[in-house]
Amino acid sequence: MNRLYGAARKLYIILIFIFLYAPIATLIVLSFNASKTRAKWGGFTLKWYQSLFQNEVILQALWNTLAIAFLSALIATVIGTVACISMQNMKRRTRSLIMGVTNIPMLNADIVTGISLMLLFISIGIKFGFGSILLAHITFNIPYVILSVMPRMRQLNPNTYEAALDLGASHLQAFFKVVFPDILPGIFSGFLMAFTMSLDDFIITHFTKGPGIDTLSTKIYTEVKKGIKPEMYALSTIIFTSVLILLLLVNYTPRAGHKKAR
Repeated sequence: MNRLYGAARKLYIILIFIFLYAPIATLIVLSFNASKTRAKWGGFTLKWYQSLFQNEVILQALWNTLAIAFLSALIATVIGTVACISMQNMKRRTRSLIMGVTNIPMLNADIVTGISLMLLFISIGIKFGFGSILLAHITFNIPYVILSVMPRMRQLNPNTYEAALDLGASHLQAFFKVVFPDILPGIFSGFLMAFTMSLDDFIITHFTKGPGIDTLSTKIYTEVKKGIKPEMYALSTIIFTSVLILLLLVNYTPRAGHKKAR
């Protein structure tokens, strides 16, 4: 009975991995297919990668995506961290009320957030373009940063901060030497989550972008109507490989440091 249960569990895990990674494997294979049609294999080629780096439109969309994701994640991380520090010093009821309000954008439908931001930008006269997309991404990224940083703030021992002040440190020195190292993992995870959410967003970007500017998500959406070019397969493969290498480095570096410490 135990063997049967173990075999079924292994089969279940294998099926999950197949459903998750079979589409990605298909995408990677098609990026090396010499034929434009997806129905047959035309031989191995790298011409789609060469064509990708010669396509200024796709590269510009990629640059816009990375720039908006990095800037919005960085600004949202700073604002969200400051908000968590402020809320930590509030009364419990007030803090719970503000946390509930900040969670609303995460529970709200993206299309509602996108239309609301679009109407807000129109009413206050903000020109649609790179800046409007950046403001929109900062807005919906802040709750994710607060969600990541706030648990670390609750685990802090306030006595250590007060002890640093008693020993002669200024408020700024006590924060960066006592509080900041403890909440740094939460800040880093909040930044990564905000960066990922911004990188993946389509609906809010679609409603807040102006003419003449595209991110990868909006560019792919317009390409679908005409037929996705094989260059997109190559770009997706590069992005997936880069993320995979980054994850391996992030997971391997702490283990290596721990082994050296031992």
